[in-house]
Amino acid sequence: MVTKRIFIVFVLPIIFSLIFGSAVMADILQKPDRELNMWPMSTAGESSHNDSSYSAQLEIINLFKQYSTSEPIEIQVSVNDLSFNCGDLYITIYSLKTNDVVTQEGFFEQCFESNNPFIPTSAKFSKFIDTPGSYKMVIDMISKELSNASTSETFTVK
Repeated sequence: MVTKRIFIVFVLPIIFSLIFGSAVMADILQKPDRELNMWPMSTAGESSHNDSSYSAQLEIINLFKQYSTSEPIEIQVSVNDLSFNCGDLYITIYSLKTNDVVTQEGFFEQCFESNNPFIPTSAKFSKFIDTPGSYKMVIDMISKELSNASTSETFTVK
């Protein structure tokens, strides 16, 4: 009696899970063009200027090559593909010396009109960096359809 309960409660669900999982995997493997993209955002080491996994072109506006420690870094992002009109914008600044994140900010549900392709629309990105050195700014935008566009630029703080 106890053996039947153990079988029904513990073993039978495992058997059904294996059968169902195998059926799902077999169906997925029948589609050769299927792509698995578990982490759509790129990392600082992978991004290069105007590198994008989507056809949208991002451009960093008003980023200077050099800043002083008392000067704020204020930028906007321009999106040159009108079909990529809404999404979440992530701005991350990395130290080139240590490859550590210095600052990161997210602007969620950013949508722009066709006559104003600049984002963020509801707020302004403005950060002070008080440590001299070389830095890399990485811009990632992820649309509601989970398409990813990314670009980066380097600058120095003296």
